[in-house]
Amino acid sequence: MSILSRRGFTLGALGAAGLTAACGNGIGSKGPQTIDARVDTTLNYLYDNYPSTRSLADKSTGMLVMPLVTEAGLGIGGGYGRGALRINGSTVDYYSATKGSVGLQIGAQQFAHVLFFMTEDALSRFRRSSGWAAGADIEYVFKDVAENLRAETTTSIAPVVAVIFGQAGLLAGVSLEGMKYSRIIP
Repeated sequence: MSILSRRGFTLGALGAAGLTAACGNGIGSKGPQTIDARVDTTLNYLYDNYPSTRSLADKSTGMLVMPLVTEAGLGIGGGYGRGALRINGSTVDYYSATKGSVGLQIGAQQFAHVLFFMTEDALSRFRRSSGWAAGADIEYVFKDVAENLRAETTTSIAPVVAVIFGQAGLLAGVSLEGMKYSRIIP
């Protein structure tokens, strides 16, 4: 009995230490500058490799840019990333993206994604929420079809368009379903 409780305590303490180590307190950090630099690099990559996304960005009311989301899973999985919400080319807020999953899975991967808010209402709902979860109102555009993306057709389909790109790793499939976005102070 005591071995089990010590083991449970040790595992819990190690897990808490890992989570604490992964989070910065933000005091005196260069978090915002780092995130903004990564967002700029990500947008440049997106526009250079998928030029049609530039017109999508021009028609959007705002963009949430997540330069790097890392996922890993072995039965139980999770993911995390940080990014910025840009309106009219300026950063207005910073967000984290977290994801949890359970199922038949093994591996790890990293990817970038941008959520294009195509209506003022969609952007307002996102900004007002205490934690917004990606759901059915998102139209997904993966890298193999992003070249054919047209802003005129996507705005009539969904108020939010997700472009997922830069995938690397050995975990099959990328979806933003179940991804929760929360405002942070980096």
